[in-house]
Amino acid sequence: MITPNILALVLAGGEGTRLHPLTQHRSKPSVPFGGRFRIVDFVLSNLVNSKIFSIYLLVQYKSQSLIEHIRRSWLLAPIFPEQFIAVVPPQMREGPEWFQGTADAVYQNLGLIEKRSPDLVVIFGADHIYRMDVRQMVNFHLHSHADVSIAALPVPIGEASAFGIIDADEDGSVRSFREKPTDPSPMAGDPTRAFASMGNYIFTTDVLIKALREGHRLGERDFGKDLLPRLIQTQRVFAYDFCGNRIPGIRASEEPAYWRDVGTIDAYFAAHQDLLGAEPKLDLFNPKWRIGSSNYQGPSPKFFHAELDNSIISAGGLIKGARIRNSIVRREVFMEEDVELDECIIMDYAVLRKGARLRRTIVDRYNTIEAGDRLGYDADADRRRFTVTDSGIVVVPRGQGMDIRAEERMFRYL
Repeated sequence: MITPNILALVLAGGEGTRLHPLTQHRSKPSVPFGGRFRIVDFVLSNLVNSKIFSIYLLVQYKSQSLIEHIRRSWLLAPIFPEQFIAVVPPQMREGPEWFQGTADAVYQNLGLIEKRSPDLVVIFGADHIYRMDVRQMVNFHLHSHADVSIAALPVPIGEASAFGIIDADEDGSVRSFREKPTDPSPMAGDPTRAFASMGNYIFTTDVLIKALREGHRLGERDFGKDLLPRLIQTQRVFAYDFCGNRIPGIRASEEPAYWRDVGTIDAYFAAHQDLLGAEPKLDLFNPKWRIGSSNYQGPSPKFFHAELDNSIISAGGLIKGARIRNSIVRREVFMEEDVELDECIIMDYAVLRKGARLRRTIVDRYNTIEAGDRLGYDADADRRRFTVTDSGIVVVPRGQGMDIRAEERMFRYL
């Protein structure tokens, strides 16, 4: 089989309103995840690990943080012109509007596709936590002689209304596609689950270009709501079952088809807990399928009389006499004596003063938690100060201070 020429478009303009206040100053793909990553790193790593190196990243809302992250972290070999990750903001060549939907975002960048003249166009979202060998989906697309392939996976029927739901034959041929239906159809032979789109597509290039131009004339904006239901009537549209995708180096204890939509605070928090434990559902230490991110050059963390259990502590931190359990602490975090964390996410450059107690709390960057402060113990008191989810997770929004050099901060606190 001839290896096709592939161009990837990553839709990274998500506003992420349900992740507020973590998206108050950044887009959803730019939100930090785990000990050292951002959400966008997962889709980019999947593409690069799959030997897809021509990537346009389409950005929109509050994109500066994401642009800076890509500039610092994702430089491919500049001597090969076909290897690039380029950030593309709305060009507004069709008028003053920003991207009006997923299909419109690609339509506004048809010139990039025509200039590269690929055989296939891979269109993936930047909002999810997962590992995927995209080449396996490409092979499925070619073997099926598909015009369009949709990555999909089974989800519980009670959660299916949040997704585009696919009705497909056993060979993957799609009979219908409904975007976020109130009455989702169950999978054949399994009334407890539905077949849901992951928002990742592969198009044969000429089919995509023709469909987008026709869709623009019809006023279509989105792939799921508009374009795909129309194409099913005239083109060969197939569903690729993500459950069959296999990543090298995965451990027996991991969830083999791990994929999470971290679009809410509760889902974001739960995905972090999936990283913990002796046998995590998602183990990010996999030398055969690395997740790339920033090349941070800071020192290793330091600990003085600290107690740690089932936690991830990132570089550059200074932990003095704290007790940390089931938590993730990102880089350059300082904790004074008698701090206690239980099921927390502490983001970069935070300071936790003596005697602070935090439980099921997310602390965004550049914050200082004052001495004796208690978060996660009194929901009513927490709601008066911060965002609290229905499940009781407290979110402290991004702070404004602490913008000083790490070595100055360390010297000050030692």
